[in-house]
Amino acid sequence: MTHLDSPRILYGYFRSSAAYRVRIALNLKGLDYAQQPVSLVKREQRGDDYLALNPQGLVPALLDNGALLTQSLAICEYLDEAYPDTLALLPAAPVLRARVRAVAQSIACDIHPLNNLRVLNYLKAELQQPEDACNSWYRHWVATGFTALEQQLAASAGQYCFGDVPTLADVCLLPQVFNARRFAVDMAPYPLLAAIADRLEALPAFAAAHPSQQPDAA
Repeated sequence: MTHLDSPRILYGYFRSSAAYRVRIALNLKGLDYAQQPVSLVKREQRGDDYLALNPQGLVPALLDNGALLTQSLAICEYLDEAYPDTLALLPAAPVLRARVRAVAQSIACDIHPLNNLRVLNYLKAELQQPEDACNSWYRHWVATGFTALEQQLAASAGQYCFGDVPTLADVCLLPQVFNARRFAVDMAPYPLLAAIADRLEALPAFAAAHPSQQPDAA
């Protein structure tokens, strides 16, 4: 695997929700980075070179000035702590900070893991589930999570998840909505989530992170 000549390298896949989050966070923080695509379809994440970098065989991984970091939420919080003079992804007030983290984790830890590529591939290849059954699985868990989020954010939302400045919650929300739409999830029951996502997509930092704008976009 080629290591680009850059102090900051993001190893990811254009359609990975987790890599999408980190791209947004880097953009919001105004940090330059080079990208090293890792094709999940070609299973490059299981190759020896990448496993030597990240033994979990997952994307993203971020190399920042010699430090290798994994797990998207940990990377985002690292960026917030390492570069405090840029836009804060987490509020200063402890209660609000915890609430933003709770929304981010409900997406990244509860919704997304049940629907990521390796789970869907296992359902198809190992459990011999047909495409329709796998899609129903996907939509069920998205609907379960989105129903709760729609109610939860009703108390905090402004233009975005928490008021009128994007936070870590928004960093996680937009990639999940993107994937939900890609799998034809009906967003009509979640008008608040859909409206927030639409506003986020219009922001330059989020637009530049969109899967279609990445160097490995199919």
